[in-house]
Amino acid sequence: MRQLTINKNDAGQRLDKYLSKRFKTMPKSLMYKYLRTKYIKLNGKKVTPEVFLNEGDVLTFYIKDEFFEEKKHYDFLKAGKELDIVYEDENILLLDKKVGVICHQDNRYDADALNLRVLRYLYEKGDYDPEKDQSFTPALCNRIDRNTGGIVIAAKNAEALRVMNQKIRDNELKKYYLCAVKGCPKPRHATLTAYHRKDERTNTVQIVDKEREGFKKIITEYTVLEPSPTLSVCEVLLHTGRTHQIRAHMAHIGHPLLGDEKYGDKKYNARYHMKRQALYSYKLQFCFTTPAGCLENLNGQTFEVKKVKFLDKI
Repeated sequence: MRQLTINKNDAGQRLDKYLSKRFKTMPKSLMYKYLRTKYIKLNGKKVTPEVFLNEGDVLTFYIKDEFFEEKKHYDFLKAGKELDIVYEDENILLLDKKVGVICHQDNRYDADALNLRVLRYLYEKGDYDPEKDQSFTPALCNRIDRNTGGIVIAAKNAEALRVMNQKIRDNELKKYYLCAVKGCPKPRHATLTAYHRKDERTNTVQIVDKEREGFKKIITEYTVLEPSPTLSVCEVLLHTGRTHQIRAHMAHIGHPLLGDEKYGDKKYNARYHMKRQALYSYKLQFCFTTPAGCLENLNGQTFEVKKVKFLDKI
C-alpha cells in the first residue's frame, strides 16, 4: 500500500487526468480497472474517474510498485543557467529573453532552451520538485522568436498558469516593442489595420490592405520615438498577435525593420552590419479587467527591460 496527498498544483483536475500524468507507464484500461475494483481509493473510499481532486485529498494505492519506480533523471539539468530576471514572486517570473535563445526545445536545440533554464533555476532554488508536482510543470505563458528578444512570462504554479493564459487570451496585457525601421513613418503615430495570411511552406506572411478570403485582420499601433530620414526608432503596441506581424506590417507600409532578412532591405542591413531584426519586446503592462486570483497584485503594474542591445548599434 502507498499513499499520495494532493498538493495545490495537482488540485482542481479530474482524477483520471491526474493518474494518467502521474503514472505514465500505466495502461488506461488498467487504471480504470484499479478504480472499479477499489485498488485505488480516494480518502479511503471507492471513487469514480471523473471526480475532481481537492488540495489535501489522500489517494491510497494497492497496485504494483513498478508504477511508482521512475528514474530520477532530469534533462533540464543540461540546460544553461543564464537567466535575466526582470521580476519574480511566488507565482511568476518575468524574463528578459536574449536574442538567439529559443523559448522551447526542438530537434536542433534539445538540450538548452528558455523553458529548460527556468526548470533548472526553480529546481536548484527549491521552488520546483518533480517528485511532488507530479502533474504540473512550470511553463512559459508566451513565446518570442529566437531572433527577437524581450519579456517572456513563466508560471511557477498551476493557478498562475491558468490565470495568465486567460489574461493573454482575453488581451488583458499590453506588450510594447521597440524597433528600428528604415526611414521615418508618417504620421508619427498611427494605428494600422490590414489583413494577414501565413504561408506555412515558406514560413512567411503576406499583408494586404483589403479583406480577402483566407486573410485575418491585424491591428498594429506605432509611435515614432526617435525620428530620422534614414533610420528611426519606433515603439509598437500589438492589438493582435500574428506571426511576424510587426516585421511584415512595417515593411508593407514601406518601413522595414533594420536587420530583417525576410521582409527587409538587404543592402540597407549590410550598411549597418545587422544580421538580425532590430526588434525587442521591451515593456509589459498588466491591465486586468476581470478577477486575477493569485496574480491580482500585478494589475496596473508595468515592467520594462532597461537595456535593449540593438540600440547601441544604431
